[in-house]
Amino acid sequence: MDPEFAPYLAPGPTVESGHPAVVAFARTHTKREADDVETAVALYYAVRDGFRYDPYSAVLTTEGLRASGVLAARRGWCVPKAVLLAAACRVLGIPARLGFADVRNHLSTARLREQMQSEVFYWHGYTSIYLGGRWVKATPAFNLELCTKFGLLPLEFDGRSDSLYHPFDRAGQRHMEYLCARGEYADVPVDAILATFREKYPHMYGAAAGAGAASLGDRDFDRDVEGERAEAAAGRDA
Repeated sequence: MDPEFAPYLAPGPTVESGHPAVVAFARTHTKREADDVETAVALYYAVRDGFRYDPYSAVLTTEGLRASGVLAARRGWCVPKAVLLAAACRVLGIPARLGFADVRNHLSTARLREQMQSEVFYWHGYTSIYLGGRWVKATPAFNLELCTKFGLLPLEFDGRSDSLYHPFDRAGQRHMEYLCARGEYADVPVDAILATFREKYPHMYGAAAGAGAASLGDRDFDRDVEGERAEAAAGRDA
């Protein structure tokens, strides 16, 4: 393969494609006779649905973003889940890198909105995979179970078309709005993301919060989603 792809096939600080647990995960969820597209699709769904999306677990350090950490915790926010998918693709010789964009999320929990004090998610992460001669975007963040609870349309991936957030949910309410692209990288640009987070979320990522750590407490994201949905349904029935 062209040497320009070398950075997107090699292990990195967070994209641990040489880690034994990551290697085992990649090989367990794919078939030896599958082509690159089939392999990438299988890995996408293994990451999307095998690990809970949990924005409350956002720790912006190299240690907190590693692919092996997602495997151990069985959950992660958008960036580490994208990291795991990229690492698994690299294990099997498929070039993969990490893409980032700023998005406005119109549907999040009250707890998250209160803590972030913003609807904008800066440096939202996705995986960019080289398939069929082009880079294809894959977004494995929201697991199917969460989409069902939240009334969201799950993101599918066929290995040929970009898998990006839907602008509306099942009920037709505004969901996700892409604001600007941040580029694609061989590994997570931790320092650049942390600098933005400290500027935009100083109450969460400032000096008082500790290096790279958000102040979201020990709340359960799925439980908050379920609670808010139940309250909304009760309000409609009243």
